[in-house]
Amino acid sequence: MIPVTQPFLPPKDEYDHLISRLWDSKWLTNNGVYVRQLEEELEEYLNVPSCYYVGNGTIALQLAIQSLKLKNEIITTPFSFVATTTSILWENCEPVFVDIDPNTLCIDPNKIEEAITSNTEAILATHVYGIPCDVERIEEIAKKHHLKVIYDAAHAFGVRYKGESLLQFGDISTLSFHATKPFHTVEGGAIINNMGERVDNQIALLRSFGFRGDDYVTAGINAKNSEFHAAMGLCNLKYIDDIITNRKKTSETYDTLLENRVERPFISGDVQYNYAYYPVIFETEEELLHAKSQLENNDIESRRYFYPSLNTMTYLKNTISCPISEDMARRILCLPLFSGLNDEDVERIANIIIGEKINEFAHNRRSRLHRV
Repeated sequence: MIPVTQPFLPPKDEYDHLISRLWDSKWLTNNGVYVRQLEEELEEYLNVPSCYYVGNGTIALQLAIQSLKLKNEIITTPFSFVATTTSILWENCEPVFVDIDPNTLCIDPNKIEEAITSNTEAILATHVYGIPCDVERIEEIAKKHHLKVIYDAAHAFGVRYKGESLLQFGDISTLSFHATKPFHTVEGGAIINNMGERVDNQIALLRSFGFRGDDYVTAGINAKNSEFHAAMGLCNLKYIDDIITNRKKTSETYDTLLENRVERPFISGDVQYNYAYYPVIFETEEELLHAKSQLENNDIESRRYFYPSLNTMTYLKNTISCPISEDMARRILCLPLFSGLNDEDVERIANIIIGEKINEFAHNRRSRLHRV
């Protein structure tokens, strides 16, 4: 079986070395040595002003919303993992969906302003597959209308835009360190704050029950992460450049084999990418489903990431039509991509996709001839 993704694991002895020290210290959680060290190393690697390590990427989004004291409408994207929307709902805010750019698949900034009302407080946009949103245009709109900007950067670890860390844009960015990500801590996430000390203090309080010493300052939650998870992060961070290089090589092999056979999202030349995913866009949902079935028949996993379009979720109070997102969600499939995926398997996967494209072309041609 070829999985759609597979976590990188460091040499076991390196992890064992860090873990063995925990048996001596007995300090397993509550902002321990490894958590603080990981935050410092991430700040340096990502070139960001502050980093708060938390339990997962979803709680990072919720804490971002809480720390900015958002209460009303938040403009967001329908093309993302479900946590982007549910985080807004869990914080008792209202998601207002704006359709996506058909090229980058990120929120379309040209459609944001028409969605702004007197109740709009923020924009929560996702760097889809690690592809940057139009951060300059979003910043311009946010300043004009006095809105906060949160970026769901769960896929964007290590991505740079015009030579700068993508995480430096917006008021807050959030990261996921789930095992499926290029950089992982098994489970985990982080909040990157660009707003200074006041919001830093708020995030720190919210992450740890809302208390400082013996005083309960605000209504916080337990969003901390453990020394065991942080130790995995410290080990993996040493290998992240090699991991990204390996994923780039695999992606370029796909590119060569699938050239002109499938549509792909657009990534600007200004972007230093992290190769988090390898999505391909089929002409129809039927074609996607047939290709997915053929991959499964060959013991190859793929994933409809993201499906369905979030604006169509049945538990939403208000539904907003987002035709581009709805169409793209039906036609996008992520192919296997992870460190250790060999060229022979990539070629096998690509040949199945190419075969399905050829079969589809032949079917369409026969249909046209039949009609004539």
